[in-house]
Amino acid sequence: MLAAVGGWLRDRAGLLRKLQWAVVLVYAFLLIVPACLELPEDSARMWNNLTIFAQFVFWGIWWPFVLLSMVLFGRLWCGVLCPEGALSEWAARKGLGRPIPRWMRWGGWPFVAFVLTTVYGQLVSVYQYPKAALLVLGGSTVAAVAVGFVYTRGKRAWCRHLCPVNGVFGLLSKLAPMHYRVDEAAWKQSQQKRERVAAVDCAPLQPLRHMQGGSGCHMCGRCSDHRGAIELSLRSPSDEVVRVAEREADGWQTALIVYGLLGVAMGAFHWTMSPWFVSLKQTAAEWLVDKDIMWPLDTGAPWWLLTHYPQHNDVFSWLDGAALITYVATTALALGSGILACLALAVCAAGRWQTRRLHHLAQALIPLAGCGVFLGLSALTVTLLKAEGVPMQWANHARLLLLAGANLWSLHLARGIMRHWGGSAARYLALLPMLAALALVDCAWGFMFWWW
Repeated sequence: MLAAVGGWLRDRAGLLRKLQWAVVLVYAFLLIVPACLELPEDSARMWNNLTIFAQFVFWGIWWPFVLLSMVLFGRLWCGVLCPEGALSEWAARKGLGRPIPRWMRWGGWPFVAFVLTTVYGQLVSVYQYPKAALLVLGGSTVAAVAVGFVYTRGKRAWCRHLCPVNGVFGLLSKLAPMHYRVDEAAWKQSQQKRERVAAVDCAPLQPLRHMQGGSGCHMCGRCSDHRGAIELSLRSPSDEVVRVAEREADGWQTALIVYGLLGVAMGAFHWTMSPWFVSLKQTAAEWLVDKDIMWPLDTGAPWWLLTHYPQHNDVFSWLDGAALITYVATTALALGSGILACLALAVCAAGRWQTRRLHHLAQALIPLAGCGVFLGLSALTVTLLKAEGVPMQWANHARLLLLAGANLWSLHLARGIMRHWGGSAARYLALLPMLAALALVDCAWGFMFWWW
């Protein structure tokens, strides 16, 4: 049945393209029109105000559930629905067709782009204001079109190398229970027949013959049944992390998991509720006043640099911006370094030290990292639904269940990775530092949802 679904996607390219353009139009409307309207009053609600409705669609539904779709279906969103991907590929068909430059192939872009976008989004309050959303999301879309126009011929260089969420999507899709399985023996046999077979137009530039995992595949179906060797298939949700990631995991993926998703993202969700952030800012403000240094308290920064909406009593000073960056960076360094130390202890306890094993074991944290980002984004969903009068008393219970499930999943992956390494029963002792790493993350969420 899954193979038939892959074939259906392959044969319905025209229909999928129309669907992509429909998504582009809805995306553009919800992004541009609210930014041209006056900000809503406090009495406005989702059902009678387009700005709040668009806010709910983008940050209450779209982002959290796109992340969830990666775990369930792989990167189907990227290949079938993503407006940026569709626009970038369209621009590449019309553009200059230049080769991808060496600087764009740098492996650190997924981490750097995610961190910069996350921090900048907090500085301009991207979740709350439509102009900020237009700047961040619209700016990313314009960049995607520009990169597509200049580089490659009909491919998605932006999606492959520069998209701010490419790394996150790639990590989460490793957990999907389906992928396009490649039978290399069947491929080789097809080549020996010397039959002419049209090449696959793979937009994300995947090495199809040797593709083992699904982290880079956009699940568009274009390669389905190519040479009788590729088909959409079920797999164990643990397979790619335990088996394939051993060869593919690297330091940048580890940085994205440990310092990005479990560090920077945690700080970005934390600061609005943290009494520590308030204490940091108050202490700094008192010191500045004592030293008669007043310019950091100025609130004249433009809205595209720091939040500036005086009509809603929401204005950032330079001190606010500096305190936010400091808090997020400190959270990322403290939490990320603690987790990394626990992983290193686990690797040492499981047998001989290898850096490659550290990067491999870090992949076991993907379920907890993905769950955390989902919980943080869905917090806005809960807030908006409460404002509409929807009872949400069950939300914290659901959060606790999701966290518990993610912890068990990560522990299961860690056990599978260590078993894959082989060795003695010492690997079971190595699960203790892994439990400590999970506990660090759980404590951070405990402060946000239950203890503060």
